[in-house]
Amino acid sequence: MLESLNTLSAQTLPAGTGYDAEAPLSLLRMSVGDEALAVSIDDVREILQVARLTPLPRTPEFVRGVMNLRGAVVPVIDLSARLGRPATVTGRRSCIVVVDATDAAQADADGSDSESPGQSLTVGLLVDAVYEVFDRAAHEIEPAPALGTRISPGFLRGITRSGGQLIGVLALQQVLSAHELSSAIAAWRAH
Repeated sequence: MLESLNTLSAQTLPAGTGYDAEAPLSLLRMSVGDEALAVSIDDVREILQVARLTPLPRTPEFVRGVMNLRGAVVPVIDLSARLGRPATVTGRRSCIVVVDATDAAQADADGSDSESPGQSLTVGLLVDAVYEVFDRAAHEIEPAPALGTRISPGFLRGITRSGGQLIGVLALQQVLSAHELSSAIAAWRAH
């Protein structure tokens, strides 16, 4: 499965979701609590079993710790807790999805033009389960509604359907914004 994830190339989504309207997008479907969510396979570096994490003192609940990934220290974020939901209880199917997210806010703060990417951030996302990679045509991704979702619409690029189920497509740039994460950690430390 990991080899197929690495060989798939992600494309883009329709206007209004931050993706190109012309090409389909390959998405990784995963479970976060009782929510079905997806991320672009292009952002996924690898999927790992949950192993020993080194906890970090004085960090909020969503920071589960750090792990050693072939000599690199990678922070692990509990995606459920980061989205304002109850913390993940690690189970048999739990895994860590290692993603690379570009921090668009960092690029804007640096005064970079819109053509150059922001700083890349590698993070492990603790999720309850990973299911499949599926493709969606651009017209099958709808903008996230302002109301009616249990996840902040700011964390969603859009909504799609698969097997009769609504699946939120995560906006990793917002979920993993270095500025937002730093602010949340600083606010938590103040308590």
